[in-house]
Amino acid sequence: MSQTETAIHHHPGEGAAWALEHGRHYDPFSVLGPHAAEGGMIVRAYRPGAEWAEVIDAGGKVLARLEALGYDGLHSGFVPGLGAGQPYRFRFHHKGTDWEEEDSYRFGPILGELDAFYLAQGTHNRLYEAFGAHPFEMEGVQGVRFVVLAPDAQRVSVIGHFNGWDGRRHVMRFRHDCGSWEIFIPGIGKGEVYKFEVIGIRGDMQPTKQDPVGFLHEQAPSTASIVTGLVEHDWRDGEFRAQGQDWQDAGKPISIYEVHLGSWRRGDWNAVLDYDQIAGQLVPYVQEMGFTHVEFLPVSEHPFYGSWGYQPIGLFAPSSRYGSPEAFARLVDALHQAGIGVIVDWVPGHFPTDIHGLARFDGTALYEHPDPRRGFHQDWNTLIYDYGRTEIRNFLFSNALYWIDRFHIDALRVDAVASMLYLDYSRKHGEWEPNVFGGRENLEAIAFLKETNERVGGLYPAASTHAEESTAFPNVSRPTYAGGLGFHFKWNMGWMHDTLHFMQEDPVNRRYHFHHMTFGMVYAYSENFILPLSHDEVVYGKGSILGKMPGDQWQRFANLRCYYGFMWAHPGKKLLFMGGEFGQSAEWNHDQSLDWHLLEYPEHKGVQRLIRDLNTLYREVPALHRLDCDPAGFEWVDTENAGESVLAFLRKDGEGRAALVVCNFTPVVRENYRVGVPYDAFWVERMNTDAEIYAGSNVGNMGGRQAEAVGAHGRPFSVSLTLPPLATLVLVAEDAPQAARVASGAEAATMGGASAITT
Repeated sequence: MSQTETAIHHHPGEGAAWALEHGRHYDPFSVLGPHAAEGGMIVRAYRPGAEWAEVIDAGGKVLARLEALGYDGLHSGFVPGLGAGQPYRFRFHHKGTDWEEEDSYRFGPILGELDAFYLAQGTHNRLYEAFGAHPFEMEGVQGVRFVVLAPDAQRVSVIGHFNGWDGRRHVMRFRHDCGSWEIFIPGIGKGEVYKFEVIGIRGDMQPTKQDPVGFLHEQAPSTASIVTGLVEHDWRDGEFRAQGQDWQDAGKPISIYEVHLGSWRRGDWNAVLDYDQIAGQLVPYVQEMGFTHVEFLPVSEHPFYGSWGYQPIGLFAPSSRYGSPEAFARLVDALHQAGIGVIVDWVPGHFPTDIHGLARFDGTALYEHPDPRRGFHQDWNTLIYDYGRTEIRNFLFSNALYWIDRFHIDALRVDAVASMLYLDYSRKHGEWEPNVFGGRENLEAIAFLKETNERVGGLYPAASTHAEESTAFPNVSRPTYAGGLGFHFKWNMGWMHDTLHFMQEDPVNRRYHFHHMTFGMVYAYSENFILPLSHDEVVYGKGSILGKMPGDQWQRFANLRCYYGFMWAHPGKKLLFMGGEFGQSAEWNHDQSLDWHLLEYPEHKGVQRLIRDLNTLYREVPALHRLDCDPAGFEWVDTENAGESVLAFLRKDGEGRAALVVCNFTPVVRENYRVGVPYDAFWVERMNTDAEIYAGSNVGNMGGRQAEAVGAHGRPFSVSLTLPPLATLVLVAEDAPQAARVASGAEAATMGGASAITT
């Protein structure tokens, strides 16, 4: 090729050269890198500041000196003999210094056809394997591949320390087939900080953006993402998983300890503990307390600590406040090895408006709905995802799968489902737009929730989803094929509000509010319910659960123990926020540790021991959990004694065994209180919340009562009980007809007159 012909071919044109120099070129791969020519390749390099550039081979031999084209750092030239796909490097020179670099623009596409197809269809279950920043070897060269969704951007670049935060250096390739941008950057690896520089659809430079599928992010005030790749952990929870723990099974005992990682415990000088430090203390504690699960408030990265995680930006990144993704995996693994399941709060309902996040990511409303009537939360000043957009549904449901796949999470608790279901949620007349049928339901969000639940249930049959849903929306925890939303469980907010209202009343007045303790059974089996005493009940001036109890100190603790006994015996799975298990006195403060020093006092220690024993009882007695979500597992015995505020019911396991529960919600001891039972047996007092070991008054039934052939409450037999003041009793038939011995392997420890479960 002649010198004249080479000059004609290797110059990209004035317009392209100007666009490269000013960071405005939409498709730099069409200009930079190798381009076929007769007898070799035309190679172009753009390296601002470089005075000259050479193309060299792997051994450092110069293949060609490139010509400076009169634009800062733009060089081009003919490399004879260079074949398609043949590797080469650049050697640059600036002010007496030479250095070598690989050429990002010599590497081919990153996404394969199948990835692009699934992404375009919105059906990519493992989107996180395609998107994000992944350390990668390409054509024998180590580096990092980046892929990000930005269909309406004019240009997207990766910026970081490695290129002087210069958006002209690594402009990405646009993939028209799936609306994504991609590039492989050689010579960098884990630990590099990076962001995306985006020019929007109108040519306006956007605020630099974190990676929406980044796996690790900096903490405020810094806002960059950090290259780490998918979590790498040598999992040792095989035995736990091999046991076939099916958390979709409503017949399993599920007792959940809800935890905020930043304030469960703190170190010296109020230092926040990391994942490993938390694991060292949390795992043995939860195991000792007998909870089946830990539920973490959202661990996804969130810029504002005071949001407790409920305003996340980095949905794919465990918060770096507490360590690396690998450290979080170690925490989950440690819990599993101790036989404890792990639930994480998942927030697909909204995201904050922080400019480095998802808001107007490509200069348009990409992640958020473009209509503020559907895309902005007035309560929380946050943005709402566009559930009708294919790419965004895929982004969200693949995130749900990510936590189960990569971190072995057993269940997702989906936050604020009610706000997703209704277009008029917390909006006045005229502030919302009806759906296509004129209704208030958000049809796109409903379809998204169904699809997510179907994918979780179908791909991970042992995992489950829990809905925090506070309205009467029907069939939330029913299968999608039966017309439901497909969740496995739903929080019973109505039960929580009603029962707390009753317990806050002075015992003298409880007779007038007795229906609050019984009404929950009217709808108890309309859903698979979890009974929650969550973080929401101990913030914003509501005080602690103990603080809601009336009376003097003794009565407050007795009320609390009675209430917990009622809750653990009531149909439904259990959830208790940290601190509630030992009667935290003060309202929860996310900026400090729980008040563990309170365990020096017998009343608090007694509550803690009670929760431990209730968890043991709940697991050991099938009648208390097996039919939690089945009406065959419950039978009222006495709901008519509002005057004395005494309540009695039976829990049954479907195989002839039963547990009798009697609650006395007044501070009056009731002697010879007769309660009907279904058959003649000795009824062992397995739980008495007034036992001395719980700091109670130790009034009880000396281990149990023999049924007598005296009819009561419509039953042929009855037991005559002593009801302790402000206490719950649980009695289990020792020799039930047509059933195995319920109390085998367990003993009732009698402390004076009262009984408490032994562990």
